[in-house]
Amino acid sequence: MRTVLGIVNRVFLGLVGLVLLVLGGSVLAVGLGAPVPSWWIHDSKHDVLLSNAERTRWRDDGWWWPVVIAALAVLLLLALWWLVAVLRRRRLAEVLVDTGDGEGALLRGRALENVLTQEAAHIDGVGGAHAHLKGRRSAPEAHVRLALEPHVDPGTALADFTTGPLTHARTSAGLASLPAEVRLKGVKHGAERVS
Repeated sequence: MRTVLGIVNRVFLGLVGLVLLVLGGSVLAVGLGAPVPSWWIHDSKHDVLLSNAERTRWRDDGWWWPVVIAALAVLLLLALWWLVAVLRRRRLAEVLVDTGDGEGALLRGRALENVLTQEAAHIDGVGGAHAHLKGRRSAPEAHVRLALEPHVDPGTALADFTTGPLTHARTSAGLASLPAEVRLKGVKHGAERVS
C-alpha cells in the first residue's frame, strides 16, 4: 500500500506541477508580449482572465452554485485526504520496554529496525533484508522483506528468521509478543549456462 500511495503522490504532484508550469508560463509569455496563437484563450496582454459575460453566465441558474460548492467540497476533501496520507507517520518512533520497576524505558524504533535488518541479512541464503515497525509503542508489529537467493527453501529461511532475529528482538525489548509480517521475494540473477 505504501508504494502505491507513493506512486500516486508522485504522479499527482507531477501532473499538477506540469499544468501549473504550462499555464503560468503561457500567461507570463502573453503578458510579456509574445505572439498568441489564434486558438489561445487570451488575445493580448491587456485581455482579462474572465470577462464580465463569462463570470455572470450561469449566475441566475439554480443548479450553478450547488454544483460549484459540491465540486469545491470534493476538491477540499481530496486535498485533506492527500495531506493526511503524506503527513501520517508510517513508522513507529519508539518502543516501550518494561524494565520491571514500573517505570519503563523507551527504545528507538529505528534501532530495533536496524538490528532486525542486519541480523536477517546474515541468515544463510538471504541476499537482502529490510524491516520496519508499525503499531503502538506498547504493541509493535514488525514488517519485514527478505530477498532470498535462488537455492534457498523459503520455509527454512522463514523458520531461521523467526527463531533467530525475530526472537532476539522480542526478548531484548522485553516484549510478550512481536507479531511479524514477512514478505519473501527472490533475488534477481542471470540465467545459468547449461552445458
